[in-house]
Amino acid sequence: MTQPQHAARTIITIEHAGEHVDSTVTIQGWLYNQRESGKLLFPIFRDGTGVLQGVVSQKEQPEAFEALKGLTRESSVIVTGTVRAEARAAGGFEMHISGVEVVHRVSDSEPYPIQPKEHGVDFLLDRRHLWIRTPRQAAILRIRAEVERAARNYMDGQGYTLTDAPVFTPAACEGTSTLFEVNYIDDQKAYLTQSGQLYVEATAAALGKVYTFGPTFRAEKSKTRRHLTEFWMLEPEAAYAHLEDMMQLGEGLVSAVVRSVVKNRPRELATIQRDVAKLEKIVPPFPRVTYDEAIKVLQKAGNPAKWGDDFGGDEETIISKEFDTPVIIHRYPAAMKAFYMATDEQRPELSLSFDMIAPEGYGEIIGGGERQSNYETLLKRLREHNLPEESFQWYLDLRRYGSVAHAGFGLGLERTVAWICGTEHIREVIPFPRMLYRVYP
Repeated sequence: MTQPQHAARTIITIEHAGEHVDSTVTIQGWLYNQRESGKLLFPIFRDGTGVLQGVVSQKEQPEAFEALKGLTRESSVIVTGTVRAEARAAGGFEMHISGVEVVHRVSDSEPYPIQPKEHGVDFLLDRRHLWIRTPRQAAILRIRAEVERAARNYMDGQGYTLTDAPVFTPAACEGTSTLFEVNYIDDQKAYLTQSGQLYVEATAAALGKVYTFGPTFRAEKSKTRRHLTEFWMLEPEAAYAHLEDMMQLGEGLVSAVVRSVVKNRPRELATIQRDVAKLEKIVPPFPRVTYDEAIKVLQKAGNPAKWGDDFGGDEETIISKEFDTPVIIHRYPAAMKAFYMATDEQRPELSLSFDMIAPEGYGEIIGGGERQSNYETLLKRLREHNLPEESFQWYLDLRRYGSVAHAGFGLGLERTVAWICGTEHIREVIPFPRMLYRVYP
């Protein structure tokens, strides 16, 4: 089949339109919206990198005018025209259109379901595959991509090696009640990973400083704005590292990511109307409080928390309101932490653990600490937690053969992005959210 021949043309993306003022260029995208004023049309196009307003006159460009007149939303188009500076247009530029090729026209009888009006949350989530085309959702996903890129760059720059952990695991890393059980080959039981941590402890013993960045799963029946059943975590682990090392690494990572978003995604931050001044305050060192001190803050605020209680969303919000930056809470009671967490030699009832709480009520974005490096103590903790020893023999091997002090943490990508974007709900910051009772689309 013979392909149509086109004269040589300069194809650009909308985000680079400002570099081509007074030049004739071509964009490949979709019709996002359009208004008509007499014999002028003002279409708005999107191409995945941004939106650009166009203008076409019936008198000057009759063919282009007719091609666009009555064209349905989200029809795909290839548009040629001259870029002009226009302060009143979104982005500061517009295209004076001279040619239009309609690649695919959305049917008038089956119009694009998401219109520029208010829609219910369930309506939008059922059409998440289309909802992500809107400027706000697209901007959030580009910010997410920037966070991932910046996080990898920071970890690589600190001498950490990216290593991958398995998604199928033989046993729990955290609580057994939040496991997704799957039928593996020949009736074997396996579980979707809750964390890559145990496995990066092994690669840390091989490579020194490592991190994994991938999906994790929790069958926790929580229906809050902070919870997903499938989410991504960045998890560093380092041999010969202690609690203090990880607190410093965590604040360095978070501040570097925020700086990168502010620097490289100003247009997206403006699209979602994020208060950038709040993000510009995210500079280390972050304030630190002990668990003991955090309890006093809560009690002073009228919260009934007492020593030994874990912190939920309400408690984290109260504490975060005391600070303009993330706050690190460290040395939680050992009884509330996982079996692998090391304890404080000075106060054995405390774990060498920490959480980083985001400001503005976004809750925990990092949790981690120093690991238990003693074989006998770790075996005892496994038994106390009623975990199957046979599934953890490989993990115990790490303490049998050259055990050293080591530490790490997990950063929740979606919670971090939700805070940076200022979104009301975590479901907006992952392309296809998996939540309690929702696995479609």
